[in-house]
Formats: sequence, structure tokens, C-alpha cells
Amino acid sequence: MNDLTLLHRQVHPSWIRDGEPTSQVFKPTPKDKGRISAYDGDQIDAKGAWLHFTTDLKLRSAGVVAVTPAECREVNLQVIADGQPYPEHVAVAFDGLSKREIRTAASNLTVVARKRGWQYRSG
Repeated sequence: MNDLTLLHRQVHPSWIRDGEPTSQVFKPTPKDKGRISAYDGDQIDAKGAWLHFTTDLKLRSAGVVAVTPAECREVNLQVIADGQPYPEHVAVAFDGLSKREIRTAASNLTVVARKRGWQYRSG
């Protein structure tokens, strides 16, 4: 993984408004413990990530958007290639950020992901 690696993030169907992902895509929930999951694009492509998420993990996703490690660092987020619970897993850590900083970081990543466009979209 390098600065330009695409980090594939799943988009739950409820996180779409007017065909575009909302900032909820990049905002950790309390159960996330300050981190969101993504797939290392050097190890798996967007469609493969979506298939793994929806078929193997049996979770819901309307598609995949992406940001890079460099874009995460620009908003003070750390990217951790932890390989857990699956080999391609990457955690984006919002450690130490206030609620306001989390909202701002999530919003900024959403803007970047929207500009890049959908990397994969289901049916």
C-alpha cells in the first residue's frame, strides 16, 4: 500500500442521497470504536471488495467509493493495514479527534470520494 492506493469503502444503501454517498460513509459510529473499515486496493479491486462484503460477510452495500492514504492523512487520519478480520482489511483511525473534527474529516473525505466517483455500483 502506498499514498495513492485506493481504499475501497462500502456504501450502505441508507447512506445515499440523490444518488451520491453521504458523509456517513466516512463517519465512525460508536460500535466502530473510532475506526472505519476499508479494503486495500492493492490487494483487491472494488468489485471484488463488494463481492466479499455482500457474499462472504453477508452485509449490505449499494456500491464502493474510495479515498487514498494520502487523502486520509490530509485530514489527520491514520491508515492501518491490519489485515484483520480479512487479509485486505485496512482501518482508518479517527483516534483522538473531537466530534467536530470527525464530522469535518468525514465531510472532506466524502467530497474527495464523490469527485473520484463510484468505483463499483451494484445492479
